[in-house]
Amino acid sequence: MENDFLAPLFLSLRVAVLATALAFIFGIVLAWLFSRKSFWGKEIIETIFTIPLVLPPTVIGFGLLLTIGKHGPLGKFSEIFFQRQIIFTWGAAVIAAAVVAFPLVYQNAKAALESVDANQERAARTLGAKETEVFFTVTFPLAWPGMAAGLILAFARALGEFGATLMVAGNIPGKTQTIPMAIYFAVEAGDNKTAFFLTLIVFIFSFSLILGLNQWSKRKVRYFATKGRN
Repeated sequence: MENDFLAPLFLSLRVAVLATALAFIFGIVLAWLFSRKSFWGKEIIETIFTIPLVLPPTVIGFGLLLTIGKHGPLGKFSEIFFQRQIIFTWGAAVIAAAVVAFPLVYQNAKAALESVDANQERAARTLGAKETEVFFTVTFPLAWPGMAAGLILAFARALGEFGATLMVAGNIPGKTQTIPMAIYFAVEAGDNKTAFFLTLIVFIFSFSLILGLNQWSKRKVRYFATKGRN
C-alpha cells in the first residue's frame, strides 16, 4: 500500500520540477524577447504560446504524439541519435507537463518584465553595463515577484497534468504513473481508498502553494505601499 502512494508521488514531483524548470527557462527568455521586440507576426506567435491554456488536453496530447511519437520529428531524432524513444517514458510526461505549464510562466513573466521601469535599465546602460548585466542586476530582480507567481502556478499545473500526459506517456506503474493517473485508474478499479488519499495529498499540496502565493503577494503589496508613503 505504501508503494501505491509513494511511487506516483515521487514521480509526480520529479516530473513537475523538471517540467517547471523547462517552462521557466523558455518562458523567461521568450517573455523578455517579446516584451522588448516588435516584429511582424508577433501576435500570432504569442497566441500559439498561450493556446495550451484553452485547448482540451487531448488536443495537446495528440499534437505531442505527432511531434514526439515514433513517426514524429523529435521521436525519429531521438531514436536515430540516442537509440531511445520518447513516447511512453517519464520524459514524455515531463514534456507534456512543460507544454501546459509554459503559458503560465510566459504570461506572468511578460507582464512583470513590461512593468519594469525602462529608465532604470537605461541608467544601468549609461553606467557601462552590458545587456546581460542589465538583465540580471536590474530587470530580473525587479520583475522577479511576477515571475515567481508564474513559477508557482506553473508547478501546480504541471503537478496536476493528466490528459496530455496519458496520451504520450501512458499509465505504467512505477514508470509513468503520476498522481493524477493513479487517482483516475484507482477510481476505475474501485479502489476509492487509494484515490481518496492521493486526492487529499494533491489538494493539500496545491492549496498550500496557492495560499502561500496569495499571502506572499499581499505582503509585497503592503511593502511597496509602505515604501511609497515613505
